[in-house]
Amino acid sequence: MSIWAIVPVKPLRRGKSRLASVLSEDDRAALNERMLLHTIDALKSVEALGEVLVVSRDPAALALARERGARTLQEDGAPHLNVALQRATAVAQTYTATSVLVVPADLPQLSPADVATMLQAGSEAPGVVIAPDHHHEGTNALYINPAGLIEYAFGEGSFATHSARAGAAGAQLHIVELPSLSHDVDVPEDLDFLQLRMENEGGVNAG
Repeated sequence: MSIWAIVPVKPLRRGKSRLASVLSEDDRAALNERMLLHTIDALKSVEALGEVLVVSRDPAALALARERGARTLQEDGAPHLNVALQRATAVAQTYTATSVLVVPADLPQLSPADVATMLQAGSEAPGVVIAPDHHHEGTNALYINPAGLIEYAFGEGSFATHSARAGAAGAQLHIVELPSLSHDVDVPEDLDFLQLRMENEGGVNAG
């Protein structure tokens, strides 16, 4: 059994555009870079993960990922997250990946323990493990065992759609509620919330 983590990454200088009112382009790029490296480091320290595959259309992000020991996949064509993830999954399967964990690079509190919890929850196939956002609307992390069991539906309402697709596929559905996985960084209010937590817990800060 080989488990691969797939990390989709927007171009570092274009991601997190909704933070433009509080962070300059340089600051947003620096924040995106720190979160990417934090994500890779957390995933690489999980022994159960065979490989980490970063998919992006940004050569700079891919170069950083390779320096950190991750595999990379250049995204091409029209930007579409679910298409990019489907392609990354197909690539992972050619290297005999049997299951995949999708972790976007905007979870500044992600820890190896979080990853281990998700993998343990979905250890019996067929299984789907979802870490929802704190609104229970989006999907912040998704483990699919076996790989390709359900199609990706990241975007608006993805939590409900992924849950429904798991049921339709006959998979065991596990919802993992971890505060560290429930808060991503999209809007200025997210930075305010996370900054308070970082002061006491460490991790990626916004400054």
